[in-house]
Amino acid sequence: MQHESSCTLQNTGVAGVPLIADLKQGADRDETPPRTPTGNAPSSESDIDVSSPVSQEEDERLAKELSLKEAAAHDLSHRPKRRRFHESYNFNMKCPTPGCNSLGHLTGRHERHFSISGCPLYHNLSADECKGKASTRDKQAEERTLSHRQDENRHSTRNQAPSDRQLRYKEKVTELRRKRNSGLNKEQKDKYMEHRQSHGASREPLLENITSDYDLELFRKAQARASEDLEKLRLAGQVSEGSNMIKTIVFGRYELDTWYHSPYPEEYARLGRLYMCEFCLKYMKSQTILRRHMAKCVWKHPPGDEIYRKGNISVFEVDGKKNKIYCQNLCLLAKLFLDHKTLYYDVEPFLFYVMTEADNTGCHLVGYFSKEKNSFLNYNVSCILTMPQYMRQGYGKMLIDFSYLLSKVEEKVGSPERPLSDLGLISYRSYWKEVLLRYLNNFQGKEISIKEISQETAVNPVDIVSTLQSLQMLKYWKGKHLVLKRQDLIDDWKAKETKRGNGKTIDPKALKWTPPKGT
Repeated sequence: MQHESSCTLQNTGVAGVPLIADLKQGADRDETPPRTPTGNAPSSESDIDVSSPVSQEEDERLAKELSLKEAAAHDLSHRPKRRRFHESYNFNMKCPTPGCNSLGHLTGRHERHFSISGCPLYHNLSADECKGKASTRDKQAEERTLSHRQDENRHSTRNQAPSDRQLRYKEKVTELRRKRNSGLNKEQKDKYMEHRQSHGASREPLLENITSDYDLELFRKAQARASEDLEKLRLAGQVSEGSNMIKTIVFGRYELDTWYHSPYPEEYARLGRLYMCEFCLKYMKSQTILRRHMAKCVWKHPPGDEIYRKGNISVFEVDGKKNKIYCQNLCLLAKLFLDHKTLYYDVEPFLFYVMTEADNTGCHLVGYFSKEKNSFLNYNVSCILTMPQYMRQGYGKMLIDFSYLLSKVEEKVGSPERPLSDLGLISYRSYWKEVLLRYLNNFQGKEISIKEISQETAVNPVDIVSTLQSLQMLKYWKGKHLVLKRQDLIDDWKAKETKRGNGKTIDPKALKWTPPKGT
């Protein structure tokens, strides 16, 4: 009941004044003034002392004030505008720069920031300095707009000579760049070194006197503009605040939702969305950067040797030592969709077999698997992935089948490295089941050996036994292990094979590959 009474006390009239009928009733229970949504005490408009007795004169005065305030309720022009930035910012988040209180913004146009790109402290500035620079930029923009209008009034020709204003500005810029110091003196070098030792990577290096003031100011303008673009993306919901997990990636003509965290650099992971070149796998911050990159990117297929081609399906063998950056980017991309993966940067001991689907624009990434160059446990796959847009289309089994085809050429028995991801385990069990049923369907003898099955299929005997047990085809009778040939399972497999066709299969004749020698 006390809570209900206190709520009555907080009911407000039109102008934000407590209802007079509830003043005495609320004074006995709660004298604490209600707080605003921002945590501050109410303004003087609603500060009414309810602890003293109310006389007739006081009643008249309060009634008069109430009528005046109700009359002014519809005219709020005299009241200062309330800041609304708290509606778009999450106050539980903080700027990652050490010692920063998240106040201010590099653009000088926002009250708060939560990213390094908008942090004044990171750029060795204060919030007031950022506001001053923003005001200066606005004035310069107005002057530039006015001068452009004046130039447009001139008679336009195709080979128009520069105006006097443009010539004067060019001379001014040349003079400013000529004044640039040739180098830093000892005192400046000591200052810069002390700044770097004190703050390390948590602050931007000091940039004064490194180039001309004109070029430095251009760089500052570019930083502010980029920060403003990121702020717009954040407010539009395309950039996440305070989260180091990438939510989506733009990959070719697809926009993919990610499943797991990948250790991309913090400045990229904080964005929430990455833009990737689907050929060289370079990751970028914006659509504009990606468009410029694609205009000059010469890659149309993975680096390395094409060792398999049939139809529009190709497989490239990429050496992690020769193409380190590409393989690292591939591992970072794969971690977005794999839970059990720990290899990101140490790619030199591995070979990567990248499957692509070709069209008139290039070879598009379908999936890949990695393999140790020298595996003591004869693992033929270390990590395997099918891109989400190509899942449930048969490409996963094609990758698995291709890995065992390489093991057959090497005359080895292979097995995937554990632990397998959930989808990987499902795919491998399905593949082992099909291999065994195909072998049993073609087998004509009376006695069968696990070793013979392993040698012919290149599947590890342990995987064969576990698959037979899961299919209830392995029995122990009179001291011997018997393999039961379940015709019902074989018939089901044959019906599925007929329905599926031969579209997504690996043709051993299309492989042009020699096992690499130990490195």
